[in-house]
Amino acid sequence: MFNQRKVAQMAAHLLDRGRGRMNYLKLMKLLYLADRESMKRHGEPISGDQYVSMDHGPVLSQTLNLINGAVRPQERGWDHWIADKADYEVSLRRKASRDALDELSDADLEVLDAIYGKFGRMDQWKLRDYTHRYCPEWTDPKGSSIPIEYIDIFKALGRGPAEAKKLAARIEQEHRIDRIFATL
Repeated sequence: MFNQRKVAQMAAHLLDRGRGRMNYLKLMKLLYLADRESMKRHGEPISGDQYVSMDHGPVLSQTLNLINGAVRPQERGWDHWIADKADYEVSLRRKASRDALDELSDADLEVLDAIYGKFGRMDQWKLRDYTHRYCPEWTDPKGSSIPIEYIDIFKALGRGPAEAKKLAARIEQEHRIDRIFATL
């Protein structure tokens, strides 16, 4: 299930690696690639967000709503870590020390660091082009948006159909359980 505090800390860690400021499209691509890499390594994403294909590639749906100010931030969530976008950039509000990133595991941080190490020097347009070319789960929505299913990401990562289906079903079941507990 989507965890706003966790995705805010993911963004804070990446922004910290990027000197505190970053184009928000670049940040979105890095977050998506981190979730995708976590699915490859560990069989589950970090953020728990839902994914959609948009014109500029795959995005984390609820995270995009946070960046655009369309969702009310939670306490110690997005606004605690990330300043509003200005000139297509977001910035870090506070230092992202390891102790402060209490929602992220060491494995999560390893994935984020690996993604930043591989893609951090690319600008937003090169990252967009990369996701268009190397993320076959993305479909050109031609001005709209199309959901990206977990099973399609697992298949794109080279998992067989049966394993992809099993991994996707486990994530979706965890989301259903989390939604039930959230209503209690």
